[in-house]
Amino acid sequence: MNSNRIFFTSFIILAFLFLAFKVSPSWRQEDQPVSKTKVNLLQLLGITPSSESVDYVQNKTEFQLHTLLTEQRHLKTWNLSNRIQKDCESGLQMLFSVDDDIVKRLEVLIREPALLEQAVQAVEETLLSNHKIYIYGCGATGRLAKQMESTFWRPFWKKVKRRGKIWSKIKPHLGEFIEEHLIGEMTGGDRALISSLEGFEDLQLIGHLQLEDRKIKKGDVVFCVTEGGETSSVIGTILSALDQWKKAKTYDPKKAKKKLYFIYNNPDEILHPFLRSRKVLEEPGITKINLTTGPQAITGSTRMQATTIETFVVGNILQTALDRTLRKFLSNKDMSKLGFKKEHTLEKKLKEFSLILKEVKNNLPAIAKFTKLEASTYKTGHFSTYFAQEGLITVFIDSTERSPTFRLFPLDTVKEEKRKSWIQVWTPAANLKQAWQAFLGRSFRGLSSGFYKKPFETKIEDAYLKKAALESLKNAGNNQQSLYNFSFSDFNLKNRGPEQGDLGVLVLISPEEKLLKKSNSDFRKFIELFSKEGAATAMILITDNSQKSIFKLIRKIHGFDPEGDDSLVFVHIKKNNDPLGINQQIALKILLNAHSTAVMARLGKVIGNTMTNVSPSNLKLIGRATYLVQSHVNDVLSRPQWLKLYGIQKSISYGEANAVLFEAIGFLKDKKREAGQTAEVALSIIRILESLRLKERASQEEALSILKNMGLSQYLLNVTSQQN
Repeated sequence: MNSNRIFFTSFIILAFLFLAFKVSPSWRQEDQPVSKTKVNLLQLLGITPSSESVDYVQNKTEFQLHTLLTEQRHLKTWNLSNRIQKDCESGLQMLFSVDDDIVKRLEVLIREPALLEQAVQAVEETLLSNHKIYIYGCGATGRLAKQMESTFWRPFWKKVKRRGKIWSKIKPHLGEFIEEHLIGEMTGGDRALISSLEGFEDLQLIGHLQLEDRKIKKGDVVFCVTEGGETSSVIGTILSALDQWKKAKTYDPKKAKKKLYFIYNNPDEILHPFLRSRKVLEEPGITKINLTTGPQAITGSTRMQATTIETFVVGNILQTALDRTLRKFLSNKDMSKLGFKKEHTLEKKLKEFSLILKEVKNNLPAIAKFTKLEASTYKTGHFSTYFAQEGLITVFIDSTERSPTFRLFPLDTVKEEKRKSWIQVWTPAANLKQAWQAFLGRSFRGLSSGFYKKPFETKIEDAYLKKAALESLKNAGNNQQSLYNFSFSDFNLKNRGPEQGDLGVLVLISPEEKLLKKSNSDFRKFIELFSKEGAATAMILITDNSQKSIFKLIRKIHGFDPEGDDSLVFVHIKKNNDPLGINQQIALKILLNAHSTAVMARLGKVIGNTMTNVSPSNLKLIGRATYLVQSHVNDVLSRPQWLKLYGIQKSISYGEANAVLFEAIGFLKDKKREAGQTAEVALSIIRILESLRLKERASQEEALSILKNMGLSQYLLNVTSQQN
């Protein structure tokens, strides 16, 4: 397995690097043309690198991650931003084509399933021994962990307990509170579901503290999931869990590795230079499950393919373990009633992904119509509201992850007098507290200042991280739940209700389509409310019903016309032998990820296939933002006509790009009311190029004016057209 994997990943890396260098010189730093007119960029801009910038470039090399495979540009989507403007359906097809990489990786896992089978057995043994299952991640993988608990695990056991006779056979073996035995946790706790908390991700300490806070002990199964394989908080968690084993009187790495799992998406050889990653990869007491698929559809956007394969694999590990455990106590008839129609095998379940992807792709025309509808909503200054119940967490995850990826306002708090966030999410619930309960399947769980504050003060040596972590801790407690209301209640109807030009999106997962029959259901009320107020409407159905029967239901809804301006996306996914509902949720995730990315690309928030609007909110994202500035500037400077027109042809260094970026970060913080959703990367690129073009300092205000009036995409087009 190892030799095949190393050969495969090495071949892919070499191919991508060769073609990337051949197509765009901006992605290499060697062999750049020598400047004929020597220009000191920082001197021209009047910038002295800030202490934060100097510290980052010199001392934070572990967070400069542009060498990772997940940070490279995917050749299939290289020209996405231009393609999607001209042909939305073709652009979406490009995005979905990258999901084929997941199919290829799953085929390898099907042939070599030993590690996944070991994980299934570990979960099975844990269920029978009254231990816990702890799934931990950060950012997108943190939301994955929450989904494992709140979308899959808790709803399943809630349904089981409603079947009294079957539950009575299970209870003596698994205990009264089996639903509490799986904990999905993310860096920063439940509040981080809304948006990331600065400083937390970069601390191994917080992973250790959250493990202790959630009372995870030796013998519990721990799954630590990180898309990049280098996230500090996730690494801190798995190493802390390992320490529990090492502190025992007798430490046996063979026993520990059956309980401890590190799941990631980059080749080992690329991660080895990073000390924190190497410490995990070389540890014999931890099982490593590598799910590398390659670059993401949008460069570095691991919320897409990386997290999709992780969600699918971890979900099916749980579901297969449940099947094998429950068959010890239940008859085939009982199992069938719970949704386990046939005995689960990992091989069969993993093969189902290709069928899911095929069904989503079959709906490209309908998805393209939906994408154009939502993009036009924002372009005309209006807002969208998504409404979901079974699909709530999947919808919520996609909506919240748009903010850091594309530099959008995060979800509005109840204190906002006017809507700022482009998107909001509602669910059938009477009030704020009920909405959170429906979302999580339990009470809101924040981080207690009393537990975390002192360790932050005494154990964080880095001054920048200590300050950021202590500040974020103020916004991580249980009180945070009262700031966010996504109920279908009078408060939201009055303060966040639909207006003419807005968009209402109804998301249904089987068997919810049956509620469309009921005129008094919240689903019907939502769609008819938006139609009545002159808002556009859209409906996404992930269903195992026929299209004919669905259309019959939809005709009963007053004001909804899928043949006209309204949008209907119908995806047929069978629910047979999928009691946790993994396949339908994955279908919804794939669809929404591509759709929301395409919306932002149509709005100019993607250049090529790079996220030039990324928010540099942690050390990793600062590194990504720096590299984006450097790469896009050097792409322009490397073109032959630049020297002819402006007499300057030089490449800027990583340090120069970082210094300009940090100044932009500071400027936009000071100007936050005026800057709005302005991206630091785009501002930095324009300022550097304008200064070099004019051979004099372009101010932040001048660059901001160009960005607001023209946008980065049009600016780069103008610059290159002048060269031609």
